[in-house]
Amino acid sequence: MGLFTRDIKTMNDLFVHQLQDIYYAEQQLVKALPKMAEKAKEPQLKQDFLSHLEETKGHVKRLEQVFQVMGCQAKAIDCPAIDGIIKEANETAGEVEDNAVLDAALINAAQAAEHYEIVRYGSLIAWAKQLGRNDCASIMQKTLDEEKATDKKLTSLAEGKVNLRAAS
Repeated sequence: MGLFTRDIKTMNDLFVHQLQDIYYAEQQLVKALPKMAEKAKEPQLKQDFLSHLEETKGHVKRLEQVFQVMGCQAKAIDCPAIDGIIKEANETAGEVEDNAVLDAALINAAQAAEHYEIVRYGSLIAWAKQLGRNDCASIMQKTLDEEKATDKKLTSLAEGKVNLRAAS
């Protein structure tokens, strides 16, 4: 089912479609975060990636809970956006030789994924409320809060340490 196909007829159809999209994205990030942690040279960045990996596993479980509440089977559909973000991160990381610059690139890639997730969860929460599914909205709000907190941590690390090292 493509995003703008006849398969999406109602707001509920759109909600479920985007739920499947973010479910796939979270599953891909569970696979990507350990690789990013392995590539990171800054100890705090490595730890932040591993901590967020555990949170992301929780995000997958929360999404499964939302599917259950909605009476739908937990199903992922391909998300070209997250695939592109991960592919670009891998390509960029493969081209960077300086470890300080590599850490800056990894933070940038991680924030691209975080911003994608923040947008998706924001829309899903708004749609859930519109559909009278405050139960689903409250489950996803916890995840949105964690995504925003991770983004802030990454910004702080980048601006406070990593980017300074990369620039010198």
